[in-house]
Amino acid sequence: MDRRAFLGALALLAAPRGAEAQASKSTARLVFLGSSTVERDKGRVEAFRRGLQELGWVEGRNIFIEERWAGGQFGG
Repeated sequence: MDRRAFLGALALLAAPRGAEAQASKSTARLVFLGSSTVERDKGRVEAFRRGLQELGWVEGRNIFIEERWAGGQFGG
């Protein structure tokens, strides 16, 4: 799966929970799962966060974002 497809799927998964969080005035929790490293995808994550801000999500106020990185290690 390429990165654009992955980020798109992640956004779609977050959308239903986000809409629910806005309606109930609670804090949404979003977990960002990255297959590479924070250093390699730093720009993409920052763009994702900016996009959320443009939609009215403020980290620490109405959304909590947690990041998990695989570091290129797949499988168990």
